[in-house]
Amino acid sequence: MPARILDGKALAARLRAEVAERVAACGFRPGLAVLLVGDNPASAVYVRNKDRAAEAAGIAARTIRLPADITQEALEREIMALNEDLAVDAILVQMPLPPQLDPRAAILRIDPSKDVDGFHPLNVGRLAEGRPFLVPCTPRGVMRLLQEAGCEPRGARALVLGRSGIVGRPMAALLLAADATVTVAHSRTRDLAGECRRADILVAAAGRAQLVRGDWIKPGAVVIDVGINRTAEGKLVGDVAFAEALEVAGAITPVPGGVGPMTIACLLENTLHAALARRS
Repeated sequence: MPARILDGKALAARLRAEVAERVAACGFRPGLAVLLVGDNPASAVYVRNKDRAAEAAGIAARTIRLPADITQEALEREIMALNEDLAVDAILVQMPLPPQLDPRAAILRIDPSKDVDGFHPLNVGRLAEGRPFLVPCTPRGVMRLLQEAGCEPRGARALVLGRSGIVGRPMAALLLAADATVTVAHSRTRDLAGECRRADILVAAAGRAQLVRGDWIKPGAVVIDVGINRTAEGKLVGDVAFAEALEVAGAITPVPGGVGPMTIACLLENTLHAALARRS
């Protein structure tokens, strides 16, 4: 029997509607500021989608466009000005940055209470200690998809394929906090296929097109594909060979239409959370 396909678009639409209801009831408009450096076409499209989703939810979105040749000092001044702006509850620096800029140094300048991406070391540490405040949006979206699938992480074997600070590491921390038995695999893992086959929950975030084959998947496993890759033909595919996995898994996310929409929905949730926390 083919796997259940988890519709990230539909779930994200429900979450955005919930955020809009909560924003309407709170009596003020949370403020989200996005810093967009340069003219990367993919970043521009992503930021435009964020702006539209935020405005639809009643969040005051502001995109600050900066030149590609901006200096580190000038970028950090922009961030610090937003830290002091009372109308701004959440700050996001759109990645990637041009090569002359240090993304870690930029993130360190963001007020942790406004760090809507959850990348500041203080928020990373809170997550690692099991006391999260602002959690990275993509891992947060994955946890909501697991809930939608009726998947209980407690006691389950979970494998996170990828160890980036944006997805892999925070994803492992969230699963561990949910009482899963967590393994983090990566490019240096021995017998990667074997590790995948033991997982009840498989989160693929390796950044390699169709790396995970159908025979790598435990029958009935829940497979969350975070990857987004473009083939030579221009087709978007994930890190999982979807057609093969569909015949083995119990539930699976498509690419596109799975994790991607959840990332923006969770950004809106984080923005509202930051705004309410600042006023509490």
